[in-house]
Amino acid sequence: DDYNQLGFNLRSNIFQGGPLESRSLMKDSYTPDIIQKAIRDPKNWHGRRTDELGKWHQKNALNLNLQKTLEDKYG
Repeated sequence: DDYNQLGFNLRSNIFQGGPLESRSLMKDSYTPDIIQKAIRDPKNWHGRRTDELGKWHQKNALNLNLQKTLEDKYG
């Protein structure tokens, strides 16, 4: 019975999802000048560095995008 009730609620779209405008704890906690001064280093993200496997995946994604673009352009 619970399973059928859940299925009905999902089909009826009772669960609307999250709010359309997201809020950030960092933006709520700090003034705008602190956020602008923050240094964003993609290689050192929250103390974690990109390892060799991550670098390989980035290069592979670029290569696949390049291959697709070349196929679309030149056939």
